[in-house]
Amino acid sequence: MREPGLDRHEWETEWQALEEQLEDSPAETLSELGDLIERMLVDQGFPIHDEVADDGVEPEVVRDYQEARRITALAEHGADVDPGDIGAAVRLYRELYAHLISKAID
Repeated sequence: MREPGLDRHEWETEWQALEEQLEDSPAETLSELGDLIERMLVDQGFPIHDEVADDGVEPEVVRDYQEARRITALAEHGADVDPGDIGAAVRLYRELYAHLISKAID
């Protein structure tokens, strides 16, 4: 059994490193941001790969994640992604991170 708060500490440490990378290469950092948020969502029991019903548990969280991942996938596959879309994905990941870290066990 993991020690309470260990995930949170690991997530915070990883997030801080990714924030530094974002300054120099936001598009290239999207994939790593998405991977971290995905792990956090899975660990907290969110159905990230399922269709989300409006009456689901915080469906907006899953929808925001899926939208950020959609933009990330475009960037990963070399599509010409508008910088505004990259910014939108980064904003979504930041909002998701803030929400999820606030729910993590201290």
